[in-house]
Amino acid sequence: MDERGVVVKTEGLSMLLNGSVILEDINLGIYPGEMVCIIGPNGAGKTTLLRILLGLVRPTSGTVTVFGVSPRDLGEKRDLIGYMPQKPLYQRNFPLSVLDVVAMGAVTKSTMGRPLSRLQRNMALQGLEKVGLQELAGYPFNELSGGQQQRVFLARALSKAPCLLFLDEPNAGLDLPTQGRFFKLLKELQEKDGLTVVMVSHDLAVVAAYANRLLCINRSMHVHGSPADVLNSPLLGEAYRCEYEVLFGRGRG
Repeated sequence: MDERGVVVKTEGLSMLLNGSVILEDINLGIYPGEMVCIIGPNGAGKTTLLRILLGLVRPTSGTVTVFGVSPRDLGEKRDLIGYMPQKPLYQRNFPLSVLDVVAMGAVTKSTMGRPLSRLQRNMALQGLEKVGLQELAGYPFNELSGGQQQRVFLARALSKAPCLLFLDEPNAGLDLPTQGRFFKLLKELQEKDGLTVVMVSHDLAVVAAYANRLLCINRSMHVHGSPADVLNSPLLGEAYRCEYEVLFGRGRG
């Protein structure tokens, strides 16, 4: 593995949970400006891997570094990371504006519990501008469409102008046209701002059109490389097993 400029790296990464192997011997390297998508069937350990990279879960064995240090030791470098979880937490009945939701991403430990500062407000507005929703800043969040809400959550992840962005199933619950628009926007932001994007998704048909590399896992790493190489590899069918026929036979593949 070429060490020059590596942003995220794992070596021999394994995870056990209640005696079951969730991940086994995962070795990967992610480089600046890449969009890398982690794919695999349901229960493959994709979200667990993402949580380990974020420092939210400690692996059973192996090493993981982000910007050259353990995710738990990032300190101020953590502000260089944006995160869009699969199911963002918010009170659905609470009267939040679009700007309120995005501004949550600009909150730090030192500003938690304080009124929104001018700087945080500007950061939130800049995040909304990046996703083309600045005109909806004062609009009730709950009245947005599903696609608009996903763009707001993306704006929240971008509110501190990160250089590394983690996303967990950002297209979940969106129809195909909306997914396409979301990923087109994400790709434009990646190329314009030089973002390094690490994303978990189960939808090969969509992400293969936008990712630079695919990493296919099902407990262990089965195949990785360019979308064309991965989608044409016989190892992909081994990773998905019975799901493979659905994805590439009678499905959308």
